[in-house]
Amino acid sequence: MFADNNRYFCNAKSLQKMVIRSAQFVCSNSDVKSCPAPKLPEYAFIGRSNVGKSSLINMLCNTRKLAKTSSTPGKTQLINHFLINNSWYLVDLPGYGFARVGQSLREKFSKIIADYLNARTNMMCLFVLIDARLEPQTLDMDFMRSAALSQIPFAMIFTKADKLKPGALMRNIEYYKKTMLQEWAELPQMFISSAENGMGKDDILNFIEEVNTRWDG
Repeated sequence: MFADNNRYFCNAKSLQKMVIRSAQFVCSNSDVKSCPAPKLPEYAFIGRSNVGKSSLINMLCNTRKLAKTSSTPGKTQLINHFLINNSWYLVDLPGYGFARVGQSLREKFSKIIADYLNARTNMMCLFVLIDARLEPQTLDMDFMRSAALSQIPFAMIFTKADKLKPGALMRNIEYYKKTMLQEWAELPQMFISSAENGMGKDDILNFIEEVNTRWDG
């Protein structure tokens, strides 16, 4: 049974609203050693290919151009750092699982992700994106299980919530919780989002705002 490994969870709804005033691209790297010095807190976003990661990042940052979006899975191939409000980093990681790339490139993605997660001491929370339309997928469950065993603090974001009617959406999420509780003692923090209508934006940003107050770097 997995215990809740997330040290920074909070009630995001009780916080003041975070406002994104600036968001700028800093750098892209395949080598974690070339990432910015860990002097600011950072929050990484990851998920299976085509889960809507880039669209979600752009929605959170009030822009359509910050993260590159594509209908072709596997578009993000590097560790991409963005400086938000000159006070914290948002990190766009390569997706895991199936993508229209060769085996050698998928292995390269896996190494980039593992190196980043093992090395970044300032990574406050990893947001694992889950397609709200799907039943629990083996790739997602395996990834979160590995994160828990490695004591990596993470939260879940259900994406593409606008693609389902409210009743079907909540049934899917409740089924996901029930499935996870078969082996998890406690569940990670969960958010429901839509890049199309902005659902979940305030809750996610407020969560980051709260965790930032605990940064002691």
